[in-house]
Amino acid sequence: MRYPALIVAAMLALAIPPAVAGDDAIVVYKSLSPEVALEAAQAAMKKCRDNGFQIAVAVVDRSGRPQVMLRDRFAGLHAPDTAVRKAYTAVSFRTATSDLAKSIRSGQLDPGLAQLPHVAMLGGGVMIEAGGSLLGGIGVSGAPGVDKDEECAKAGLDAIRDRIDF
Repeated sequence: MRYPALIVAAMLALAIPPAVAGDDAIVVYKSLSPEVALEAAQAAMKKCRDNGFQIAVAVVDRSGRPQVMLRDRFAGLHAPDTAVRKAYTAVSFRTATSDLAKSIRSGQLDPGLAQLPHVAMLGGGVMIEAGGSLLGGIGVSGAPGVDKDEECAKAGLDAIRDRIDF
């Protein structure tokens, strides 16, 4: 009589599903390879050079950490840090830095946001995203005007678009 009870207990134990971590226990995301990040930076620098501008360009990953930073020979001393900050800002606010700057000027955003660490509320930073996923950001600094910085950043993004679309 004792064995049937053990068999029933074992069957019940096997029938109860084990505790399984939910689907939210593991996060999977896409990221840029260093080669693709470098390609974007080189294309942005080429666009600015073709226009006669000496700039710095940075590509950051989705968490705002630098992957690539290139500085042309005669780019200003401030340009590398500002390029990284523009790319970081685009990623952290998930929008182009030129749009953020406009929102501050129009009063839609608090100007105090520009005082946050590592933030640059100046045009020239754009997100790198594909298929609804944020992959990183690219920032350019040193051209004569933030509109030209942004034009070069977008050229870097355009250069890799066919490699990141999924």
